[in-house]
Amino acid sequence: MTNKNRSIPSNIPAPHLVQSAGEFAEMMAYLRDQPLIAVDTESDSLYRYHPRVCLIQISALATGPDARPTAADPIPTVDYLLDPVKFHRFQSLGELFANPAVEVLFHAAENDVRLLDRDFNFRCANVYDTQLAARILGRNGVGLAAMLQAEFGVISDKSMQRTDWGRRPLTPQQMTYAQLDTHYLPVLRQRQMVKLKEADRWEEAQEGFAALAELRYEEPAQERTFWRMKETREIAEEDLGLLEELWNWREITAEEMDRPPFKVLGDTVLGELTKRKPTTLTELSNIRGFGDRQVKRFGRDVLEAVQHGLEQPVPAFPEPTVRPEQLLSKPERKRYDALRQWRTDIANGRGVDPDIVLNNSTLLLVATQCPTTLEELQQIAAIGPWKASTYGPAVLALAS
Repeated sequence: MTNKNRSIPSNIPAPHLVQSAGEFAEMMAYLRDQPLIAVDTESDSLYRYHPRVCLIQISALATGPDARPTAADPIPTVDYLLDPVKFHRFQSLGELFANPAVEVLFHAAENDVRLLDRDFNFRCANVYDTQLAARILGRNGVGLAAMLQAEFGVISDKSMQRTDWGRRPLTPQQMTYAQLDTHYLPVLRQRQMVKLKEADRWEEAQEGFAALAELRYEEPAQERTFWRMKETREIAEEDLGLLEELWNWREITAEEMDRPPFKVLGDTVLGELTKRKPTTLTELSNIRGFGDRQVKRFGRDVLEAVQHGLEQPVPAFPEPTVRPEQLLSKPERKRYDALRQWRTDIANGRGVDPDIVLNNSTLLLVATQCPTTLEELQQIAAIGPWKASTYGPAVLALAS
């Protein structure tokens, strides 16, 4: 029985917290022979300038006396919470993830796969993603909280979505919330596999999972600049140099403090500082969002930044952002539009989102490369054997 005050049925064992070499060794001894490991991560992006993975949730199928199924827990698991804040020597876990014989199970794998690569240099050779499977099946509401409630009647504690995962000790509420992210994934996977095979979508899903295993962390393509604030559109052109100076001060301060910039001063406060150009601490304190604590901590530095910013020239405006499809020639654009319309029709007929058929980047490559054979079509990375055989003839006809 679940309600808003209880996230997990009471008959599910508490997770094992792994914060030491001994606890890690015990976990690895259990995991080494497991063919399936459910994984999730929690980060502190709302609390640090340079976010880090602060918790790795791991669930594996229960064995022995713990393996008795119940109505509330039809596929029992043993749940672990590995704490990278307290314990750092766990490279052997990455070796386990990289074993093709071990299926690493995620919900919404893309972000977790990249973060595991970024922070620990982990690779996952064999991935299953319950969210991607749900999308291939045409399910609505594919977020984990929605699926747990629909499938198992489990209600997630939404207050934990903004919790600080970097603080220690972890609270019981945090641990319960974290356990929920992986505990039910094995049974969800089992149910999905049956449906995928019945719908003849198993091979399609396998291609999607294989693409997720190839993901690697990449730095954001767009550089962080003050031009990304909406306030740049509300400030007089002659004051843009001041706004840039305040933005630069905030970035430097946030990095020194290791806090997200918005937790130093919000964008709207930077906009108000630019418009009102305060010269005294009293004037600063009258700006909404610049409270007594900010005045005491940052006041003189901000006033100095304002004075320096008033002397700055108007910065050069950035080059307009050009979408890839805007660079197409007329014949290429005609092929691209025809491919998009075909994809919309296919997606509507299947009851799935268009990108489940083929995403825009893939259609752009088809429109510009004009493949003429299935072999050439499969040279495009996102098109595997299943998509080539299923969609290939129609795609090639439109690409000619």
